[in-house]
Amino acid sequence: MTDIKARIINQVTPDLAQVEKALEENLDPNLDLVRKIASHLLFSGGKRLRPLLMIHSARICGYDTGFEILFSIIFEYLHAATLLHDDVVDEADMRRGKRAAHTKWSAPQVVLTGDFLLARALAIAAKTREPRVISVIANITQAMSQGEIDQLERKGRTDLSEGQYLKIIERKTAVLIQGACQSGAIISKASREKEEALASYGYHLGMAFQMADDLLDYTATAQELGKNPGADMREGKLTLPLIHSLTKASDINRKWMHTIIADPIFDQNRFEELKEKLFTLGGIAYTQECAQDHVTKAKASLGLFEDSNSKDLLNLIADYSIERKV
Repeated sequence: MTDIKARIINQVTPDLAQVEKALEENLDPNLDLVRKIASHLLFSGGKRLRPLLMIHSARICGYDTGFEILFSIIFEYLHAATLLHDDVVDEADMRRGKRAAHTKWSAPQVVLTGDFLLARALAIAAKTREPRVISVIANITQAMSQGEIDQLERKGRTDLSEGQYLKIIERKTAVLIQGACQSGAIISKASREKEEALASYGYHLGMAFQMADDLLDYTATAQELGKNPGADMREGKLTLPLIHSLTKASDINRKWMHTIIADPIFDQNRFEELKEKLFTLGGIAYTQECAQDHVTKAKASLGLFEDSNSKDLLNLIADYSIERKV
């Protein structure tokens, strides 16, 4: 365990216990099947990053009533709903080291369970009595849906630009993390300046997290990932390490890389060769630099807040986003 991860866990253990309890108590479906499907993903070892971000975005603004725990699970239910839907769309086999839900139950059952989790998130959001929290959630779901559709439309294409990639990951990942942080400020009735600072922190953190995830698909093992490496390429998704490397490759190397990307049959040996190209062509290093830049900007966004345990934690999470192995 890294020093940063150990420090984070030491600081958030009491919060995590309360979040787990709230997730279980507020799931409350009428059908046992819905509970089984939702629980299969919800309680499979997620980091609870989004609830923790909302909790400590609220506390950094002085809100520490206990209700921040309940409201934080809005974003874990939302996150779980999107993962259930994404795995069906992507036909993924594994998630968090377990079989993806749609391989155990039918796709319609899994999709409808995702819809149920979205409804639960909205029901809890209504309890905040803050219309702007509901507005944030509406914007998140719109952006994430469009991000997924955009990525689906571009599936298999080798001409995805860096700008197009950045827009996709903003919609698919950053908006949810940004929304969790911004909602912490909203329930705290913080100033607009603080709300914008936390929204900026969440945006840059989300971008860094997704870039780190995209790196791990080429640098981590199946055991570390909880799924097979190279999943993005198998699903026809170009991410920044590959996009940047293609721009730097010679014509011969570019054609070779295009052949591997387009091949419907995944070859592990050729994938290992491709990974070497991503290092030699600078795609890995460039993605690391971009992720680090977002971490720097995320931490700078917290500059107007006074020192506190929550500020320290949010800074640690920013550092951890690109140092993690999984």
